Amino acid sequence: MAKMNLEQLRKLREDKKQDLTRREVEGKEIQVIVGMGTCGIAAGAKRTFDAIVDAVNAAGLGDQAIIRQTGCMGLCYVEPTVEVVAPGMPTVIYGKMTEGIVKDLVAKHLVGKKLLDDHIFDRPAADIMKK
Repeated sequence: MAKMNLEQLRKLREDKKQDLTRREVEGKEIQVIVGMGTCGIAAGAKRTFDAIVDAVNAAGLGDQAIIRQTGCMGLCYVEPTVEVVAPGMPTVIYGKMTEGIVKDLVAKHLVGKKLLDDHIFDRPAADIMKK
């Protein structure tokens, strides 16, 4: 490894602090959970995960959202799958969430508070959802 100067060390320190802050759960109301079982990874869930991180940060929601991974959600036929838990919205699992659809997920669901009906593969029954 090449030697780093003081400015590079400061930048590295700041980057690592931001990474740690991003992982904190306290005070974050939005959860985005990406299915990263073997089937999800094979279907591109890692690229989807990275795209979600970028889109959430670009929308200015980085301090309000926790983005994490989980194992298989049991919906292998529609991988990559993403579960979204947001205040004032029903918890839903989206399927076929490629990196191209992630911007819509963030813009419409997290910011605009509207569901992406074409990609919902699981959500609570209508009779138990709060209006």
